[in-house]
Amino acid sequence: MASTQQRFMRRGITRIFFLKTIAAATNIPTRVELTGTGGTDLSRQVSEVEGWSLENSPIETPDLGSKFATSIPGEDKAANSSLTFYEDLAAETVETLLSKDVTGYVVILRKGDIPASKSMDVFPVRVGSRAPSYSTGTEPAKFKVSFAITDVPTLDAPVPAAATS
Repeated sequence: MASTQQRFMRRGITRIFFLKTIAAATNIPTRVELTGTGGTDLSRQVSEVEGWSLENSPIETPDLGSKFATSIPGEDKAANSSLTFYEDLAAETVETLLSKDVTGYVVILRKGDIPASKSMDVFPVRVGSRAPSYSTGTEPAKFKVSFAITDVPTLDAPVPAAATS
């Protein structure tokens, strides 16, 4: 019997956080690190998301016995990754948090903040650049932050349990 797939739109569901540190060697944050004093929820300021995935560069392995060129998996690397934010006329909170050369972690909860869901991706990052997007059109002011992914990301990690009162 086939189960019904529950499809969804990322906007309004997916959450993006920036954490300055994560204590665990696994790079899996605790609830306090994620939503307490350690993390900043950027979701409401993000207008565009690019990258945040791993890519593999296959290695060709042709042989004399076949005209077909086979391949094997090669090195993994992170796609060029960036977040575009809406500018705030009254404050520079995000600009200060994500200034050039700042290191930390971009944490993406793909299916939202659902404790125990194995849908959390954690990317160790360093801010490479932050640049305003200039336009004369009728659109909101934005700026783009480009990130270098500095270590192997932790993918499909469980979202930490909700805080208990």
